[in-house]
Amino acid sequence: MTEETTLVLQLQNTATKEAAFRNLITQYKERLYWHIRKIVIVHDDTDDVLQNTFIKVFRNIDNFKGDSKLYSWMYRIATNEAITFLNKKAKQQNVDISDYKQQVVSNLKSDDWFSGEEIQIILQKAIATLPQKQQLVFNMKYFDDMKYNEISEVLETSVGALKASYFHAVKKIETFIKTYN
Repeated sequence: MTEETTLVLQLQNTATKEAAFRNLITQYKERLYWHIRKIVIVHDDTDDVLQNTFIKVFRNIDNFKGDSKLYSWMYRIATNEAITFLNKKAKQQNVDISDYKQQVVSNLKSDDWFSGEEIQIILQKAIATLPQKQQLVFNMKYFDDMKYNEISEVLETSVGALKASYFHAVKKIETFIKTYN
């Protein structure tokens, strides 16, 4: 039995659920935080989305069937929570989601939690111009160094479509960076 299978069984057993959940948080908190952060950009918002993600995982762990890796399942929940959060924020501000993302990236310099160089801000601006699916694929492949089959599990998309999305994302980012001034 793998370590992951053992953890899932502990999470699905009421007697061991809370201890197993603390273990799950310790194991996956940082990776999920950075995945969410690349989507929502702002640290405080990331914390909120991460908390919502873990609440959903806790409430729905009994529905986890093991069709994918536990991490892929949680990654999908985190991705959906982040997208829902962004859509809600954009709607509250009565702007399009891509305009909202551009606004957030423009405010990065004043974010105490962002320690990046100018080139990182330009890269974030370029990523924010991409359609949402290309943003997700680019972030997972480029920053998280995930394999296409892992991304396929999370986004429930074919590997071929993911490769095309990544290729187009890279081309758009290169063009943006070349023309940025």
